Amino acid sequence: MRTVRTLAAAALAGAALLGLSGPAAVADSPSGTATPDTRSPAGPTEAGTTFRTAARFLPGQQATAQAATGDYLYWVFPADTGQRPTVNAVVTLPDAALRHGPSTWRIDVYDGLRRRQPCMYGTQSRTAAKDAAKVELACVLRPVRASADAWANDPLPGSYSVRLTVTGLPDEDLGQPFDARLGVDVKDEGGAHATDGALAAPLVPGATTADRAEADADAGRPSAVEAAAPEDGWSSGWWSDRWLWTVAGGVLAALAGIGGYVLTRGAGRPSRIPPVA
Repeated sequence: MRTVRTLAAAALAGAALLGLSGPAAVADSPSGTATPDTRSPAGPTEAGTTFRTAARFLPGQQATAQAATGDYLYWVFPADTGQRPTVNAVVTLPDAALRHGPSTWRIDVYDGLRRRQPCMYGTQSRTAAKDAAKVELACVLRPVRASADAWANDPLPGSYSVRLTVTGLPDEDLGQPFDARLGVDVKDEGGAHATDGALAAPLVPGATTADRAEADADAGRPSAVEAAAPEDGWSSGWWSDRWLWTVAGGVLAALAGIGGYVLTRGAGRPSRIPPVA
């Protein structure tokens, strides 16, 4: 009976420890999914024509644009550590009576170093029939890592540019107007893809040196990294839910040690044996 009480007390202590550490850690950790910007829920209504003029929007917003067939359209959004972005695009095509044949549309995603990122899933290129009213494209990126080897092409935290264009159509259809709608959803993958390192700063165009950031702070203007941050800011990169699993594993190991000791230590010297024996 005493053994049972001992194990029960140890289990309650471990549960209390997890209860105290888990919620506090979660409360202090940055959110993995950026919420839409309540000041502009619809997102931008124009797109850039180069990487430098890309229209910025946040995950959860819907960016729209009107352009001529053959134009390159660019948008940019932030992606943070542990997130897996999904880019969705819908192109509303010109009237079928004005078109002369099928057209092929494509979206490409580039990270802050302008490295094209492959899609895990989705159809990033699709051919629309001559009588099709719209074409839908999707690209599910790999989870963003806090750090990576220099030779790797792993996605890293920072700005991600999306380019939409038509890659094949009859020459007579060039210049016809079309509408585009783009959105990004992010899923928090948690500690399954966490790494031990972290970048000094997110990969954001225009982010240069610490002296430049200090000059921006002295002038009262946001730095390039701050201006490109998600709504809830960039995460530090050191936190992941693997810390909770590590603490839980340590507590369970301690409980197993206590239980093993209690079960194997015995009841002491039997009363029938004289103390001098």
